[in-house]
Amino acid sequence: MTTTPTFLKDAKDLLSADGFATSTTWYHGTSSALAASIKEQGLKRSGDRALKEAAKKTMATIGNSYTESVEPVFLTQSKELAFYWAEQTVRDRNVRVEIEDDEEPVVFAIELPDELNSQVQPDVGAASLLLLQEGEKFMAYLAEIYQTHDMGIPEIDLRKADRLEYLTTLGMAYIDTDIDAACIELIVD
Repeated sequence: MTTTPTFLKDAKDLLSADGFATSTTWYHGTSSALAASIKEQGLKRSGDRALKEAAKKTMATIGNSYTESVEPVFLTQSKELAFYWAEQTVRDRNVRVEIEDDEEPVVFAIELPDELNSQVQPDVGAASLLLLQEGEKFMAYLAEIYQTHDMGIPEIDLRKADRLEYLTTLGMAYIDTDIDAACIELIVD
């Protein structure tokens, strides 16, 4: 289970009966192995080349072709949720590619100008993820956060949910554009 560092625990400030509050500040969790590149080049859509290459090799091994898709930059309004996804990225990289022994989960803060902030969308595509085992783990983690802050258990019907519920209830968003390095800062204790 995730052990979020104290300096990233922000649900107490963001969570209410209406879900997670949003602002012009967003967060992105990833592996420390990607941090230098992100600080230099910003966040790029479909940014983890090593994971993409591993998927391509796997498909070639089993005789299938691989069509690379351009995924958006995934965001959340909570440092705590971004850390969860950073841990998942490190785990995925550990399973699929040879990683450095010292890879750690890291969280970036992203301060978007108004014109980009208006392009952030609720991640309704997450519905398919949430139906898988890794989605069940996220929902259990999210329920723990809600319960810790006396908000009960988040209820969402993935098939009938309003788009905004994916953002407010689940803290899942995306932007379909690259984000310049000038908007990004690594969060450290």
